[in-house]
Amino acid sequence: MKRPLFQGQPCWFMTALGCMLLLSSSCKESSGGQPVAEYATMAVTPTDKVLTASYSATIRGRQDIEIYPQVSGTLTRLCVTEGQEVRAGQVLFVIDQVPYRAALQTATANVEAATAALATAKLTFESKKELFAKKVVSSFDLQTAENAWLSAKAGLAQARAQEVIAQNNLSYTEVKSPANGVVGTLPYRVGALVAPQGMPQPLTTVSDNSNMYVYFSLTENQLLSLVRQYGSKQGILEQLPEVELQLNDKSLYNRKGRIESISGVVDRSTGTVSLRAVFPNPEGWLYSGTSGNILLSTERKNCLCIPQTAAFEVQDRSYVYKIVDGKASASPVAVTRLNGGQEYIVEDGLQAGEVIVAEGVGLLREGTEIIAKNHQ
Repeated sequence: MKRPLFQGQPCWFMTALGCMLLLSSSCKESSGGQPVAEYATMAVTPTDKVLTASYSATIRGRQDIEIYPQVSGTLTRLCVTEGQEVRAGQVLFVIDQVPYRAALQTATANVEAATAALATAKLTFESKKELFAKKVVSSFDLQTAENAWLSAKAGLAQARAQEVIAQNNLSYTEVKSPANGVVGTLPYRVGALVAPQGMPQPLTTVSDNSNMYVYFSLTENQLLSLVRQYGSKQGILEQLPEVELQLNDKSLYNRKGRIESISGVVDRSTGTVSLRAVFPNPEGWLYSGTSGNILLSTERKNCLCIPQTAAFEVQDRSYVYKIVDGKASASPVAVTRLNGGQEYIVEDGLQAGEVIVAEGVGLLREGTEIIAKNHQ
């Protein structure tokens, strides 16, 4: 009586045999008897995509005005606090006014004295004219009287000019805001001696934060790409979509801005061009001197887009596997990353309608026979 073929074989032999049978039943074979793997594939088709790029930016007020005194003296009063909103013409500081009031009174008195001197000189000149007509005085006396009158007129003009200077100096003791804005730090306190020159820092800075300027830079190549897309620098300003501002905590500012100006000079040291975007700031969330990132979006029409899983890199070059006659064929491609690198726009190396392997390319080898698992 014959025993069954595998009777008496050890357990490990039977287990291994079962695994081999299961593996062989789960693989499809090619005509040469080699297993053929199944991979997800996709046909490359044109589509429209929005590319978003991030650029480091600095935020400035529409006006950041450093306030310096125009006269010397001791601060006697601070009329504002740090962070206070002020209007144009509002008094910020008061400098000791006593010496400047005295100087104005002196200048006013000098004007009155010069006025009286001019009146006297005029009377003398008129009298000399009459006496000269009667040949009582010589022409020398007449000319001397006329010169004294002209000198008195000049003296009055000079006195009036000194009075205007004194008035201005007195008005400068009240340091006023030149524009609407927000007061910065106040490094000087009551009693501090201030002067128009030689101060290490200004009395304060008034920032017009109603609209904020956000400055960022593009490389020369990036700017050229935008110029080609929109036709000219003016076309960029008119047609480029609104930009977004990412704040330092990675949150998005709740209002969008527009690019308002593009520098006409390339910085030789960095090879970049400066741009300025304007953002409204009605709630006062943005502060001058802070930083963030400009998110610049551009639309690409009829571009070829593939997922990141469809590409692999070898020595800093990107490749995809095209399916040619049922086999994988590696092909180099030039790509632009978007959506954080999850997708690629293929700039060169693929044509619309070509079929590529969509995932698992890291396990593939050149010439591997492919069976499409699911065609996208």
